[in-house]
Amino acid sequence: MMHRIRAFEESAARAATDGLVLGAIHLSIGQEAIASGICRALRPSDYLLSTHRGHGHTLAKGADAVAMMKELLGRDGGICKGKGGSMHIADVGVGMLGANGVVAANINIAAGAAHAIRLRRSDGIACTIFGDGAINRGPFLEGANWAAVFGLPALFVCESNGFASTTRTTAMTAGPGAAERIRALGIPADEVDGNDVVAVDETARAAVAAVRSGGGPRFILCHTYRLHGHTSTDPARYRSEDEVREAWKNDPIARCATQLREAGVDEEMLLGHRDAAAAEMAEAYETARAAPWPDRALAYSDIQDIGDPRERAY
Repeated sequence: MMHRIRAFEESAARAATDGLVLGAIHLSIGQEAIASGICRALRPSDYLLSTHRGHGHTLAKGADAVAMMKELLGRDGGICKGKGGSMHIADVGVGMLGANGVVAANINIAAGAAHAIRLRRSDGIACTIFGDGAINRGPFLEGANWAAVFGLPALFVCESNGFASTTRTTAMTAGPGAAERIRALGIPADEVDGNDVVAVDETARAAVAAVRSGGGPRFILCHTYRLHGHTSTDPARYRSEDEVREAWKNDPIARCATQLREAGVDEEMLLGHRDAAAAEMAEAYETARAAPWPDRALAYSDIQDIGDPRERAY
């Protein structure tokens, strides 16, 4: 899955360079262990809410790569009919309720989804993944507080990559940070190396089991690093080349490969996974590129229209 996410992101970056992506895309290269480890613990029926950097989460939740790529290119057959694009990609069929272009907005939506689960008396959970920049916005406190007050089946996951857009998070965050803030609400919090897929997987499975068994909300703080700029076109000059070069040494895919080699996994198998993922996403890109544009007649088919508000409101 980490290879598939990496290959999808690289194909998406190529599409942006080719001028085919409609709108900005935010790559999660370097953060693949979090999407893979967290979503592996979720059921297809569980809900997931994501950020504007949500391709990896969506893919790991089970969405189709071709339909996702078509969505980025605004083509017919896109997962949201070509209307959502990268920052609002969703697939309700696999429980992925949507990425969100508004930082932290997904947190309150997840709290609402968790409350719906509670009202239906099901054993599902709602998981929301957000960045460390989101912890300084109101919905972080509001959503977590609501989940704690009502003991909701919610899992909050923070991808702490060190940056809020182009600003270092440490420069904008008072106090000891996200985990302590969430613990102040009575929510148990775990911290994990977000580039260690095994550690993320183990932590996620334990947290999900606790939430699903009625233990109330849980929080996981995953420490990671964004290896590319804020967007695919961001040169990221607000950090040094040496810093990024050093961060690449902690690449989660390379780390996992090293662990597998030490465990005796054949090198050809490891390369086979990488090559298969690259071929899959290259084909997804070419398929999406060749897909037609949606019929213009469908432009307003999913839009709520109550008429002229001046006539209805006065």
